[in-house]
Amino acid sequence: MSSDTLAKPAPVPEPRESTELPAEPRIVPRPRAGQWTAAVVVLVLLALAATSVVRNDAFQWDVVGDYFTSASVLRGLGLTLWLTALVMALGFALGTLLALGRLSANPVLRAVSWGYVWFFRSMPILVQLLFWFNIGALYPQLFGVKTVNLLGPVTIAVIGLTLHEAAYAAEVVRGGILSVDRGQTEAAQSLGLGRWRRWRRIVLPQAMRSIVPPAGNMLIGTLKGTSIVSVIAVQDLLYSVQLVYHRTYQVIPLLMVATTWYVVVTSVLGVGQYYVERHYAKGSERAR
Repeated sequence: MSSDTLAKPAPVPEPRESTELPAEPRIVPRPRAGQWTAAVVVLVLLALAATSVVRNDAFQWDVVGDYFTSASVLRGLGLTLWLTALVMALGFALGTLLALGRLSANPVLRAVSWGYVWFFRSMPILVQLLFWFNIGALYPQLFGVKTVNLLGPVTIAVIGLTLHEAAYAAEVVRGGILSVDRGQTEAAQSLGLGRWRRWRRIVLPQAMRSIVPPAGNMLIGTLKGTSIVSVIAVQDLLYSVQLVYHRTYQVIPLLMVATTWYVVVTSVLGVGQYYVERHYAKGSERAR
C-alpha cells in the first residue's frame, strides 16, 4: 500500500481566544474583632445604665407619672413652646435684616450689623436677662410709664432671648446666602429677572439648604435655652416643676418630668427638621 493512500491525521484546531473576562477576585473583609468587642461592651454598659435607672426607687417613677400631665406642668410646657416659637420667629426676622446689612454695599449698615452681632454674641444670655430685669435702675420711666409696669418678666424674656437669637440667626442666614454661587444670580440677572424675583426663585431656595440644618439646631437650642428664664420668675416648664418640688421636696422625680418633656419635644422637632431638610435638598445628592 502506498503512503499516499494512508489516512492523513485530522488537523488540530487552533486554540480560540476566550472573550470571557476572568472572574474578579472576591474581596473578603478583614475581621475586626476589636470593633465588635467594643460594640458589645457599649451595649452592655447601656443596658446596665438603663436597668439602674428603671429599677432605682429614688427616681420615683410613680410620682413622675402623676405629675407628667398635671395642669401646672402642661401650662409651663405651653408657655415654653409659645416662647420658643415667638423668639425664633422674631430672632430670624431681625437676623435676616442684620444679615442683609452685613452683605450691603453701605459701610454704615455693614458696621452697625457687625457691631450688633459682635456685642450680643459676646454677652452671656443670663447676664443680658438680668440686665433687662433691672433696667428700671437705669430708666425708671419709658414713654411716661414706669418700667416696672411696662416690662414684665415674660416681656423681658422675649426681648432678651430675641436679641440674643438674632445675632446667631444673622450669621446663619449670611452663611446660607454666601453659599449660593454668584454665577446663579448673574445668570438670573442676564435673563431679565428682577431683584426680588431673583432672591425668591434663585437665591433663597438654594440658601435654605445651608440655612435649615443650623436653624434646626438653633430651634432645639432655644427650646432648651428658655429654661434660663426661670431665674426671672417666668413660669415656663422648669419653673413650674420647681414650684412643685419646693412644696413637696420631690426634686428628682419632678426634674425627670421636665427632662422627659424636653426629650419628647426635641425629638418631634428633630423629625420635622429631617423632612424640611429633605424638601430643600431635592435634586441634590443629600436628598437621596
